[in-house]
Amino acid sequence: MVKLQQDRAVRTRETIIRGAAEVFDQYGFNGASISRIMKRAGVSQGAMYFHFKSKEDLARAVMNAQPDTVIPRLDSRGLQRIVDMTFVWAWQIQQDVLLRAGVRLTNEQEGTSVRDASPYQEWARILEITLRQAQEEGEVVASADVRQFSEFLVSACTGMQMYANAVSGRRDLPERVVAMWRILLPGVAAGRIAESIDLNPRRFV
Repeated sequence: MVKLQQDRAVRTRETIIRGAAEVFDQYGFNGASISRIMKRAGVSQGAMYFHFKSKEDLARAVMNAQPDTVIPRLDSRGLQRIVDMTFVWAWQIQQDVLLRAGVRLTNEQEGTSVRDASPYQEWARILEITLRQAQEEGEVVASADVRQFSEFLVSACTGMQMYANAVSGRRDLPERVVAMWRILLPGVAAGRIAESIDLNPRRFV
């Protein structure tokens, strides 16, 4: 009985987050309302406030769910995993409302009551862990500052998706990611590793 209740609570929370993502994606933080989110998610006020105390809490949950939409889709290692992470992200942001809403909320914090750098920092942390492993395995040049490079990648991808959104509605984002790696790989990949990296983003379509 307890297990059933716990499972139901988890499903309800996921339903609320998904509904909130749809509303945040469509209206932004300032245009979203708790009542609109409850209606989209199909939950009662009691269920909403059992899981989330405010719109700010909901926004943070959506923002911090971004890695969950990308990481489970990866099965590569080393430097290829980093490249693949950006490819999956480039495709998912076009079709997964949870990722798209998380990105929008993270980028549009100015003028809202949500001030949270943790989504950026979490992406940088994930990238740094994988890059450090790749460096230890000889795939990344020893002189590379992996922490600095990780933060640069987060910054570059953030700006790139904003530019792509303005230019093409993000349809050309995968190709822009390929161009980014063609510029970056020669400077960070050790030996002939760059030649072995698969830069075909359509593997993840």
